[in-house]
Amino acid sequence: MYNFAIKLYKLGANIASLFNKKVKTMLKGQQVCFDVLRTKIDPDRSYVWFHAASLGEFEQGRPLMERIRREYPSYGILLTFFSPSGYEVRKNYEGADVICYLPFDTPKNVCRLLDLVHPCMAFFIKYEFWKNYLDELHSRNIPVYSVSSIFRADQVFFKPYGKGYAKVLRNFNHLFVQNDVSKDLLNGLGILNVTVAGDTRFDRVLQIREQAKELPLVEAFKQNKLTFVAGSSWQPDEELFIDYFNRHPEVKLIIAPHVIGEDHLQHIIGKVKGKVVRYTQATVENVAEARCLIIDCFGLLSSIYKYGEIAYIGGGFGSGIHNTVEAAVYGVPVIFGPNYQRFMEAKDLIACGGGFSINDVNDLAALLDKLLSDKTFLQESGNNAGTYVHSRAGATDIILKNLKGLL
Repeated sequence: MYNFAIKLYKLGANIASLFNKKVKTMLKGQQVCFDVLRTKIDPDRSYVWFHAASLGEFEQGRPLMERIRREYPSYGILLTFFSPSGYEVRKNYEGADVICYLPFDTPKNVCRLLDLVHPCMAFFIKYEFWKNYLDELHSRNIPVYSVSSIFRADQVFFKPYGKGYAKVLRNFNHLFVQNDVSKDLLNGLGILNVTVAGDTRFDRVLQIREQAKELPLVEAFKQNKLTFVAGSSWQPDEELFIDYFNRHPEVKLIIAPHVIGEDHLQHIIGKVKGKVVRYTQATVENVAEARCLIIDCFGLLSSIYKYGEIAYIGGGFGSGIHNTVEAAVYGVPVIFGPNYQRFMEAKDLIACGGGFSINDVNDLAALLDKLLSDKTFLQESGNNAGTYVHSRAGATDIILKNLKGLL
């Protein structure tokens, strides 16, 4: 049944590639994967394999990957991605020796990959549970670990009809999960090789904060005025905070939209009252006169959050919010839409008073009015967010401690 589903998935991807550039890119990457492995894998070297579905999972696995590379330099690192949004951004990442796409989870592809790489161990990040890969790794006695995984009662593993598929979890030598709920759910299936390590993403955002870029153009734009940073925003998010911003000219606004296509950028510019400057067109002179700065390029958002006093995280009016801790690490309150239930860190931020969920423009206006008028509330909310992130650090240390003697 599983292999039939994979065949259908592959067929669907091939059809979708005719209309979807992202899927077409993924399939092309998979086609050359084995050529990449044959060319770049050193048969005389032992490799540790990390697999991340996309960019977010890569960032979670990155602290562990870099620690292993630094502390055990004799090992090579193989990094695979499933999504182009991960591979295309990190295909030149210097922390891995070999980077390629992960081929579809068919028995033939699995054996070809493992025969070429012969990994000494493998790490699958967060939600990656490819049955054939895990079955074959287990069959070959190659240790495999789940890192920063999180489980919920509504997942297929815990449904009556999902008991057969749940057996795939027994292939892991150990599961390093984010919370006690995940551990309890796995224990309920009889899976006891579980450690609550937390989320390695907290280690990563602390690294990012230490390495944050100085951005003179953003500094010139801010001019020591209170600044609202909206990260990874979508149109429904923008409709709300732009409306508020247009009525509060005393606040500077930085927007880093999730989609930076020209049509979307022009839509934002048309909505904002006052002078708007795009980052790629900014100079120290024109940006100082602007009320809104639009970040129309990638790679800066994690550094830009440090210039704000309040952060808004997009996606909460769609499929789900983006990275809240990337902003919270700077000790600023974070605001997001109502679709946050699948994100433990968002719920934790609300619980500690460092995060706030809004449902509509009235909610946002009431919250921002309070944050802008009550400096103590603003400062305490930001402190709560920063303290929360720091308190969750250390997952990488826990994992490496458990792996001591195996590397």
